[in-house]
Amino acid sequence: MSTLYRDRTPRSLNFASGGTPGLPLDKYIIVRQPNCAKTLRAARRSSTVASLAVTALLAAVPEFAIGQSLQTDSSAAARAGAIAHAQKMRRLFPDIGGDTQATPPVIPQLEIDPDPSGAIATFQPNGPTITAKNAFFQNLGTNGRTCGTCHQSGDGWSFSAQHAHDRFEANPNDPLFRLIDGATCPSDDVSTYQAKRKAYRLLRSKGLIRIGLPIPSDGLEFQIIGVDDPYGCNTNSTTGLTGSTTGTVSVYRRPLPAANLGFLSTIMWDGREPSLFSQSVDATIGHAEGTVNPTPLQQQQIVNFEGCTQALTPDLCANTPAGAGVFTAQIFDDTGRYLFGNGANGGPISLSKQLARFFIGVNDPLGQNPTGVQFNPEIFDLYSNWNGLPGHDDKTDQRQAIVRGEELFNTTKINITGVTGLNDALNQPTISGVCGTCHDTPSVGNHSVKAPLNIGIADAGAASPPALDIAGLPVFTIACTSGLLAGEIFEVTDPGRALITGKCADIGKVKGPILRGLAARAPYFHNGSAATLADVVEFYNQRFDIGFTDQQKADLAAFLSAL
Repeated sequence: MSTLYRDRTPRSLNFASGGTPGLPLDKYIIVRQPNCAKTLRAARRSSTVASLAVTALLAAVPEFAIGQSLQTDSSAAARAGAIAHAQKMRRLFPDIGGDTQATPPVIPQLEIDPDPSGAIATFQPNGPTITAKNAFFQNLGTNGRTCGTCHQSGDGWSFSAQHAHDRFEANPNDPLFRLIDGATCPSDDVSTYQAKRKAYRLLRSKGLIRIGLPIPSDGLEFQIIGVDDPYGCNTNSTTGLTGSTTGTVSVYRRPLPAANLGFLSTIMWDGREPSLFSQSVDATIGHAEGTVNPTPLQQQQIVNFEGCTQALTPDLCANTPAGAGVFTAQIFDDTGRYLFGNGANGGPISLSKQLARFFIGVNDPLGQNPTGVQFNPEIFDLYSNWNGLPGHDDKTDQRQAIVRGEELFNTTKINITGVTGLNDALNQPTISGVCGTCHDTPSVGNHSVKAPLNIGIADAGAASPPALDIAGLPVFTIACTSGLLAGEIFEVTDPGRALITGKCADIGKVKGPILRGLAARAPYFHNGSAATLADVVEFYNQRFDIGFTDQQKADLAAFLSAL
C-alpha cells in the first residue's frame, strides 16, 4: 500500500528538445512513500528524486522490433491443476472480511520511488496510465486484490519483504494477506492478530507466495518419499499430497516483476505459462480468486500495461500497441547520486531503448543466436564512462565502485560445475564461463533462450546452498524411479520445473530472472533465501569457489544495486 505524495511547489518542466514546454512537473512524476512513517532518509530523498525527471525524461520513445518466435512447452495440465486446487481451497477455507486494494488514479509516464539504496524508477514510453481504464488495476476477483496488490512500483513492480512486513503492521487486512496464497497454508488459523502473524510469517519475512501445483501424471519419473513441512500443508491430504505420486505440492516463491517483460524468454519461474495472456487469466482465477476469466479486452489491457513478449510470442502480441509496457530500473544511488549522470546509462529510459534490439537467442553463449553472432561476455555497459572519474569524494568513490563491479560482472572467470541444465547438457564437468554465461541478455541479465538451470538454490540437507537462508521452507525427499537418473535421491526445498515436466533432470531447475531493479525487491532468488545483494554475491563466491576479495564483493554488490 502506498500513499500519494507530491511536491506541491509550483514548477514547470521545459524540455530542451522535443518536449511540451510549460507542463507542470507533477504531470510527469509522482513520488510515493509507504504508509509507514517516512524515514529521515526517505524525507531527504523526496526533493531529490522529484527533480530527476528534469533530465531523465529527455529521451525519445524507442522503436520496437519483433524477433523470432519460440515454441513453448506444454504445461496445460499443471496450470489446470493449480487452478483446480485454488478453487477447492477457496471453497473450503474462505477469507472472512478484508480490505480492497487502494490504487492511485494515474501511473505517470515517469514515476520515482525511494528504495533502500536510493530510488527506483518506472517509465512508460507511451505515456501515463489511467488506472480506472486498465484491468491491471481493477478488482477482477473476489478477495479485494488487483494485479497491483503484488506488483508495486516502489518495489520494482514486485514487492519487497520489508514492505510486506510494513503493510501487515499497518493493516493486517491488506489484500496482500489472503489465505489462498499469502498464508503458509489455506487452512491456517487467522482468527486473531497473533494467529495472522503466524499464518503470514513467510510472506512477512521473506516475501514468499505459496504456489500449489499438482504432481504430473504423464511421464512421471519420480516419487516424493518424504516431506519435512513445518506448516503441514503438504502432508495434509486435504491441502497437499494424497500419495507419493498424487496430490498437490505447495512451494513458496517470490513474485516476479511485472515490468521489463518484453525481454522475457520464459514466463514464470518454472516456465509453466505459455503467454502473458494466459498468465493474466490464471492469476485472476488463482491469486485474485476470480469466478470468471477476464475478458479478452481485459487481458489485452493488462498486457498493454505490462508490455508484451514480442520476441517470444509475436503472433499473440500483434494487437499490443508499439511502445506499450512499463520499464523499471534503479535511477538514483544515495551515495553515487544520479545513475544517468556523467555519461552513464542507468535508469529505465535507457533500458526501454534496448528492447528494439532484443530477440530470442540474442547473445546466447551456446550457439543458439539465430544470426550466428558470437557470444559477447560484456553484458552490461551502463557505467563504463565513469571509469577514471577524477576526485575522491563519496559520490566519485561510489561511482568507481559501481564501475569496478560492472567490470567484475563482465570479466570474472568462473569454473562452472554441477549446474544441471548446463554441465550435464553439454557433458562437460567443468565449463569456463563468466556471469554472462547464465545472464546473457545485454543490459538486462536474464537468459535470452529458455534455459532452466539448477545452480543449487533449491538444494537441502547435506547439499544446502552456502551463504543462504533456507530455514522455514519445506524439504522434499524425491526418489527417481525411471529415466536416466533412476535410483537417484534428491533433497530440495522446491522441485522446480520437475513439477511441470515430471522429469528428474528438471528437479530444482528455475529460470534466471531479469536483473534490473534489484535494489527495490529484496530478498533474492526464487525462494527468498538471500536477504541482501551481498548474500547473493557471497553465495556465488562460495558455490563456484571464485575467490573474491572483500573489496570485490562490495564492488559487485554496489553494481547490482545500481541496476
